[in-house]
Amino acid sequence: MRVLLVDDEAPARLKLRRLLAAEPDMEVVGEASHGALAVTRIRALEPDLVFLDIQMPVFDGFAVIEQIGVEAMPPVVFVTAFDEHAVRAFEVHALDYLLKPVTPERFRSTLIRVRARAGRSGEESESERLRRLLLEAGRDSKYLQRIAVQHGERAHLLPVDRITHLEADRNHVGLMAGDTRYELRATLTDLEQRLDPRQFLRISKGTIVRLDAIRELVPASHGDYRVLLHDGTRLTWSRRYRARDLEAFSIRGGRDPD
Repeated sequence: MRVLLVDDEAPARLKLRRLLAAEPDMEVVGEASHGALAVTRIRALEPDLVFLDIQMPVFDGFAVIEQIGVEAMPPVVFVTAFDEHAVRAFEVHALDYLLKPVTPERFRSTLIRVRARAGRSGEESESERLRRLLLEAGRDSKYLQRIAVQHGERAHLLPVDRITHLEADRNHVGLMAGDTRYELRATLTDLEQRLDPRQFLRISKGTIVRLDAIRELVPASHGDYRVLLHDGTRLTWSRRYRARDLEAFSIRGGRDPD
């Protein structure tokens, strides 16, 4: 199994790496020292298993799951310094966890359960267990409020209401926010499902626009519309996507009562 280690404490990551070194079927493919970097590396590396610290500054382990999405999140072993009463939530939802400080005995028993679960099918999915945990923790956000992005050497949590539009670029998506373009390893369809349809509209195969960023719509040829944004950007609302969504913006005519 290809493993990613996520913890803001370097000694904690080193201890897990040493414990995993004794397991011939486990390979550490990367580490992340904070949640935003974890999101980037989960998307890039696609690990089979993530050891995920819960308590990290600014961007905690639950936020990592929210950014990736429960359906796309790899199997998780939560690493936490919570007391035994708090970790009952993980036990109730049948999710594996390690309580800090991690002991070799507890670590080995966790790996036994991870391997056994990987070989079983027909039971409740990992994503459903994660969804129930997030719901219980009050963190079940269906739509993204912020997106973890990398800009140069720094990671940012970009509020979605700063994004004017999104453009597909092969296996990446460009997020336009003011004069800055952020590159995200994802597909436009994945992001469309995670963005609030009351705020964002897919106007073509390769473009999503934030509705409040639109200044005006201008009819064009072949049933298309030109979409003019407040910042001067010109986009195209294709006939195919306009036909799919135009009814949501239409007011049906009728007769006022006498």
